[in-house]
Amino acid sequence: MPRIAIATIENVTRRALMRHGAREWIAASVARAVARAEATGNVICGLYYLESYCLQLQSGRVRGDAEPVVSRPRPGAVRVDAGFGFAQPAFERGFDAALAAARECGTASLAVGHAHTCTSLGYFTEQIARAGMIGIGFTNASPIVAAPGGRKRVIGTNPIAFSVPDGRGGVAMQFDSSTSAVALGKITMARAAGERIPPGWAVDRAGRPTTDPEAALAGALVPAGGHKGWGFGLMAEILAAGMTGGLNSVDVQPLKAPEGPPHDLGQFYLLVDPALSPDFGDRFARLAAAIAEDGKARLPGARLGGQAEADVPETLWRAVLGMAGEN
Repeated sequence: MPRIAIATIENVTRRALMRHGAREWIAASVARAVARAEATGNVICGLYYLESYCLQLQSGRVRGDAEPVVSRPRPGAVRVDAGFGFAQPAFERGFDAALAAARECGTASLAVGHAHTCTSLGYFTEQIARAGMIGIGFTNASPIVAAPGGRKRVIGTNPIAFSVPDGRGGVAMQFDSSTSAVALGKITMARAAGERIPPGWAVDRAGRPTTDPEAALAGALVPAGGHKGWGFGLMAEILAAGMTGGLNSVDVQPLKAPEGPPHDLGQFYLLVDPALSPDFGDRFARLAAAIAEDGKARLPGARLGGQAEADVPETLWRAVLGMAGEN
């Protein structure tokens, strides 16, 4: 398996997106997110998605020329209409206004609507933390998760991400987790590899637990932690769809289908200035110290630095080069 420099992954991804119809600044914004995912080992949100991006650019399912429209309807609220384009450039256009609102008000919301899937939600909350704010993010997706004990797909994997600044331009803690027992991509990757999936990930069409990825993809995923994950998934659904104007998961078509209507998804972020509390730094430090006392425990995301190179399967890299017209 070849090791590819992250800078090369970013540059080739940008060229591939431009070749399929994305404007240069938009392609660059998406390519940065793909490269960051590969650098941190988040392969499901990296090059794995590039083919669908390119095919959907060609079919018009995602607009490669969409100009996000930013508004600030209230002092602590920023809204971005992505215009059925990518989520990354829409967030980029609204980010400075959201930071200004959070600095002015102490807390602020950033609602991105009518967007393509954002793929890695933590990519965005990480940026919020690096700017000195606590970042919380929510998004939804096409329906794949059934209620505990049910079998009907009602909501998406509906991730929640949370990032805490370290006060030095870095991230002290971060988690980015689906509210389903597993991300959908792990099941599709298991199917492609001819592998079984662990018990507790999914049910078949009849609502019976299954370890067969084919049966899982025909059935539904289950929430993480049963009713607890179901509640968090519903919270993400209500905020991501209700507060952005994006579709409910149940109305979203499969995300990787090359043709069809736009994803029309929403991403909802909260920005909180830790300076609102003079005790924030001390309380966080006390928590981190208590965790560090157990040699096997660590804060999530504490090793978020990323690598300069990533292992990329040879067949995937050949396909990526082909998308960029370079093989």
